[in-house]
Amino acid sequence: MLKKTGIAALAALSLSTGGALAAGLEGEVEDIAFSFEGPFGKFDQIQLQRGLKVYTQVCSACHGMQYVPLRTLGDEGGPQLPTDQVRAYAERWEVYDSEIDDFRTAKPTDHFPGSQLENAPDLSLMAKKRAGFHGPYGTGLAQLFQGTGGAEYIYSLLTGYEEPPECAPEDFPGNYNTAFGAGGYPEECRDDNGHPTVPGSWIAMAQPLWGEDVEFDDGTEAALEQEAEDVASFLMWAAEPKMMARKQAGLTGVIFLTVLSVLLYLTNKRIWAPIKHRKE
Repeated sequence: MLKKTGIAALAALSLSTGGALAAGLEGEVEDIAFSFEGPFGKFDQIQLQRGLKVYTQVCSACHGMQYVPLRTLGDEGGPQLPTDQVRAYAERWEVYDSEIDDFRTAKPTDHFPGSQLENAPDLSLMAKKRAGFHGPYGTGLAQLFQGTGGAEYIYSLLTGYEEPPECAPEDFPGNYNTAFGAGGYPEECRDDNGHPTVPGSWIAMAQPLWGEDVEFDDGTEAALEQEAEDVASFLMWAAEPKMMARKQAGLTGVIFLTVLSVLLYLTNKRIWAPIKHRKE
């Protein structure tokens, strides 16, 4: 039984690692040291506010976040905007109200609007969806301790636009991105076995960020890499708004179980000491 269990575990590990390596061959994902990574990491409030600005002024033109309540922008552990700023931000949007069968100005109790285009995916859960085994970490355990991979994928996608490789025809549709790995390779960029010879793939979305797209209130330079990192961090928070609370609860549980284990060990020693040391 133990032998079969061990074989199954090794098979599962090899499959997960193989899947990670295969994903890595399709697209190049850069490792970014986000502040929320690791067991003790946490979101940077100022960075989340910058990411919110990038999303509002650039990404929201096409993409929505219909599963994120506007009121959570004021929650602890998130952008933590003051109540008046949350209310003012909500008034920037219009939402459909079925009771009046018309659009009205949004309130903090409403959610972010949905995507403006049918082919533009909603970004509410994008970072979590892309976490899986994507990213530069290989196995799931490495991602647990070093990062989730989803935010790295978004960062790499936003900064991965390049000129098409020489193997691609000039009229090949789409925009070449070194991180996008969903297929769509021209035959000229495949080997004899049909495998891609270049990383990434062609994506329909044009490059959304170029640098200096927004002006940050804290004076941070709005370089392309900075904008991409900030909005990736914000989208990670949008997908995992309770991440910090879960980490705190997990740490509390580990400490409690450690103390309980020590007490149980000492109790066991005390109870069985007379019997173990009984003279025959």
